[in-house]
Amino acid sequence: MRVLADILASKRREVEALKARASGHRAPHEPSVAREAPRPRDPLDVVGALRRPAGAPLRLVTEVKLRSPSAGPLSRAMPPEERAAVYAAGGAAMVSILCDGPFFDGSWEHLASARARIAKTPLLAKEFVLDPVQVVEARDRGGDAVLLIARIVDRATLASLARTAREAGLEPLVEVVDEGELEAALAADARVIGVNARDLDTLAMDAARTARVLEAIPAGVVAVHLSGIRDADDVRRVAASRADAALVGEALMREDDPRARLASFLDAAGGR
Repeated sequence: MRVLADILASKRREVEALKARASGHRAPHEPSVAREAPRPRDPLDVVGALRRPAGAPLRLVTEVKLRSPSAGPLSRAMPPEERAAVYAAGGAAMVSILCDGPFFDGSWEHLASARARIAKTPLLAKEFVLDPVQVVEARDRGGDAVLLIARIVDRATLASLARTAREAGLEPLVEVVDEGELEAALAADARVIGVNARDLDTLAMDAARTARVLEAIPAGVVAVHLSGIRDADDVRRVAASRADAALVGEALMREDDPRARLASFLDAAGGR
């Protein structure tokens, strides 16, 4: 499948547009949009929010995602910022906001509007980050963490982007799928590493690989299970693993009102 290649081609065009906007230039057809400089704020403690002490419940990262290449359209019954606020009030340890428009119907505005509603729960800017300009955008729009995907950049770029994120006050959450990418994440000094159960190239799920890579994450690093959580039994299975936290996206996004299902997932995580 060419899904990832198509996403990255689109993202490279967006990066150039962000750079042009940052330098004060825009295409002739692009409207001029004045955006206030972000107000300084103290970053929230992402590592502290996601780390699971021995015997503690699995932390849940909930996601605002209106569409995905694998699932298609998802619920739009709540505006993104309202859904994010519901997740935070319901007990999510962190809320992930999709910022990609062409493939996920997300936007940087969704992140900014969620930040305006949520003060105490960390927000993850979930993007396909190729360039430092996207890290700066994530910070300016109110993110506390930014997703860095090891699969889509070389090792040197991954380390550089992680360093840029930390200097900007963001926690890099480095996504990996196998042991080689885990080595690259550790070489980048990642303190939070997510293992994606879904292969980004094929969109196929591999629970055995995910469990193996999660177990290989060193004890001092926060381990996050990404993708593949469909029901409370899946939450219980992940809670019994090495994982500190698990991301839940489509299972909640299929619900027009996710409160009851989120509560059941928190019960399964040992949080009630």
